[in-house]
Amino acid sequence: MRGRQRSPHLGLLLLFFKLYQVGLENIPPVTLAMLGLNTYFFLLPAAELNKVCLSVHQVYNMGEWLRLFLSPFHHADSMHLYFNMASFLIKSIRLESLLGSTWFASILAIFSLLTGVVYLALELGLTYLTQEETPSMACAVGFSGVIFALKVLNNHYHPGSVTYLLGFPISNRYASWVELILIHITTPGTSFVGHLAGILVGLLYTTGPLKKVMEMCAGMMSSNTLMPRTSFKSSGCSGRHSVGSRSTMDKRSSSRYTSGMTEEDQLAAAIRDSLRDTGRHRGDSPLTGHPPYGIRLTDKELRARRLMRLDGLL
Repeated sequence: MRGRQRSPHLGLLLLFFKLYQVGLENIPPVTLAMLGLNTYFFLLPAAELNKVCLSVHQVYNMGEWLRLFLSPFHHADSMHLYFNMASFLIKSIRLESLLGSTWFASILAIFSLLTGVVYLALELGLTYLTQEETPSMACAVGFSGVIFALKVLNNHYHPGSVTYLLGFPISNRYASWVELILIHITTPGTSFVGHLAGILVGLLYTTGPLKKVMEMCAGMMSSNTLMPRTSFKSSGCSGRHSVGSRSTMDKRSSSRYTSGMTEEDQLAAAIRDSLRDTGRHRGDSPLTGHPPYGIRLTDKELRARRLMRLDGLL
């Protein structure tokens, strides 16, 4: 994540070739949008790297908080962009397909901001512990912190898998930590603290309170958007629903049970059903020969009750 001199656009060409291999039609929308956003800021950066990179001195001391939003989407050179986006592409396709585009977009937005916050907190802590200015002056850019957070999520949702690092199988449970150390040893100039911040953010989501807080906020937002209240009819586990006014729903429910008959038609049908019931052993149960509710009425009493019912309805 630390600044490197920008190389020619070889990394950009490799990235386009990678996308061609995967196929744009196989890339979910949020993943594709994030790839496009990072590529856009590489081709048309918001500012020079020294004005968007993240450091304690520039953000905490100088109050340049906009760097928190810009630093993840800027890269030092084309190869930096390629390695980050190639790694992001593999993990993001699996996670977006698993979690859904809307929730995955929320994760990316929160991780992009929170990784920078944790990075600043770690560098600030190192500054106080070492009593040196070097940690507070270290300036970082790039999406690799977010990618390490996604590594933790990917390993969490695929616990039985293994990751091969330098040809050695590593359990997904420890893969992020091993990769953190290997990258720091084999690739000088990368930000160990930035990658560590990403792992901690991923752990805040998988084992900490971050996921619950996000779900609670999402629930509050969804409840506010449902005003004024309307009637919903569930359509199974897919979560799809149809909306309509209560009167419309009541009419549909009523017509389903009355078959569209008017009140007079319903009354006539009820009388016919009652006559059929009384004609069958005078209301006796067909199985036992006894009245279904322990009541036996004569034909005269039944006719009298029907007349009273008709008078009340008319």
